[in-house]
Amino acid sequence: MASQTALPLAGITVVSIEQAVAAPFATRQLADLGARVIKVERPDAGDFARRYDETVHGESSYFVWLNRSKESLTLDLKSDEGRDILEKLLSTADVFVQNLAPGAASRMNLDAPSLQQRYPALIPCDVSGYGNTGPWSDRKAYDMLVQGESGLMSLTGPDECPSKVGVSIADIAAGMYAYSGILSALYTRATTGTARAVEVALFEALGEWMGSPAYYTEYGGTQPNRVGSEHATIAPYGPFPTADGTVLLSIQNDREWSAFCSEVLGDESIATDPRFCRNSARVAHREECNALISARTRLLNTDDALALLDKVSIANGRLGSVSDFLSHPSLAGRDRWREVDTPGGPVRALLPPANLSGVEPRFDPVPALGAHTDAILGELGYTDAAISELRTADSI
Repeated sequence: MASQTALPLAGITVVSIEQAVAAPFATRQLADLGARVIKVERPDAGDFARRYDETVHGESSYFVWLNRSKESLTLDLKSDEGRDILEKLLSTADVFVQNLAPGAASRMNLDAPSLQQRYPALIPCDVSGYGNTGPWSDRKAYDMLVQGESGLMSLTGPDECPSKVGVSIADIAAGMYAYSGILSALYTRATTGTARAVEVALFEALGEWMGSPAYYTEYGGTQPNRVGSEHATIAPYGPFPTADGTVLLSIQNDREWSAFCSEVLGDESIATDPRFCRNSARVAHREECNALISARTRLLNTDDALALLDKVSIANGRLGSVSDFLSHPSLAGRDRWREVDTPGGPVRALLPPANLSGVEPRFDPVPALGAHTDAILGELGYTDAAISELRTADSI
């Protein structure tokens, strides 16, 4: 296992005032690569994601996922003492991340222009719903709302029921762009000496992921249909019934379709039928196409259907549950699981998806609220007596 000092971001300090998903997802990935992430939390309750549920040894599933390898520092940022401590931290930090409520960072003099005046080498990263400027800059934005405003919900779910994606996809998208933006800014600072601010809006992050349906709608004149677990513009693509369950399959080109008709459906003439001979025709005649396939797959049990699809190199899969995912042979076979401590006990955690040769990501504990407050203040020069006084005054 590589030592922590060998991690790519060792020596980088990140200070974050973060809540919920988007900003914590970005900073956790920085921590995975060795950055020191100091998470500033309210003394009374901390990040509100700590209280979403209590399913992981008494801890929130969201919080455990997003906050390993971080240090928790409690500060009352409404107090002069709390603000003084934050300023001391920022004076030596490399990155500052915040996803405070609209306008809060400016009111606290923590907006990017103010920070860059005080700390020219600091990289500020703002994560917001709709951006720091513009007509929607003062609106709160949560994942479901952004999925709705972006049009994603209008594409998701069965025809009769627009649905949100089952994970916090807008938050995750914003967190990914904040992460990559910070890495780009660190590289720019290292190569040019200039520290650039990073700004990410949830709406714009998810808007980037809406590129294909946006082009389809703007230049095709109508948006893609909502087709549940099928694909709006590719057929066949989706779930099909078997004798004992469901099989998923996807055909991407005419060569695959021809082989599928010959070897799976047992009728090569279907491949040249005008209703099915090209993808756009199969989409237009989706119900007829699906009926032909379902009539065949219903005669097979799931294992046999998958084996037959494998034989002719048609991409396929099972309709698995979350429990199936947790025991998936691909994860076990590639040694993807590690262990992380939490305040309530150890849990499994997946390796980050990007594999860097020779680098083992960090898996330090998920912190209890304020677990590192005294140690961090000690680093800043506060004595035990001074720390006790701050605690008495409810500043930490």
